[in-house]
This record gives sequence, structure tokens and C-alpha cells, in this order.
Amino acid sequence: MKNFVQPGGTLTLPAPYAVASGAGFLVGVLFAVASGDAAAGAPVEGVTEGVFTLPKTGAQAWTIGARVYWDDANKRCDSDSTKGVLIGVATVIAVNPSTTGYVRLNGGAAGA
Repeated sequence: MKNFVQPGGTLTLPAPYAVASGAGFLVGVLFAVASGDAAAGAPVEGVTEGVFTLPKTGAQAWTIGARVYWDDANKRCDSDSTKGVLIGVATVIAVNPSTTGYVRLNGGAAGA
């Protein structure tokens, strides 16, 4: 097929703010995890699929399969849908308190 561009698991995106390798970031409603460091506005490779340990709101308990949202203001995951866009689901139980959680990225834009 002539219209295929790329698989899409990793995309080159403009960093919306300074990001470090392994940090989550949001471009519009597209969430990715940086595969390298980048200054704000610089291109960065962002991984959109897979399971990652990501920072989370500490005072939350997650169950396996719970929806996970990105709180862009605090640069962390949250189980409260009012905090941001849907980025995936929890793959491991996260206890309260804990500062990281395992998240399977949904591989697309929020709501996709």
C-alpha cells in the first residue's frame, strides 16, 4: 500500500515543555513517554504504546484495569477523570500511598 507512513508506536513530536528521558508528556490529547531529553519546542521521540512505570498521585489506590488519566499541571498520573486526558489503564495494583504506578498506554489520543 502506498499510503502507509509508519507503525506509530514511536513518534517524533515537539516537546511541549522540557522533558527528561522516561517522562510523560502531552501534545494536544496525544500522550507519550520521552525516549530522550528535550528542551521545550525541540523534537523528541515519544513512545505511545507499551507499559511504563509513571509518577502518580500518591494518595490513590489503583486496581488492575483502572482508567488512568494524565494530570499535565502536575506531570503525573491520576485516577480522577477531571484531572486530565485518558492515557491508558493500570496493569498492577498500586497501593495508597505510592508515588508510581504501572500504566499500559492506550496508544492513541484520549478517548480513542
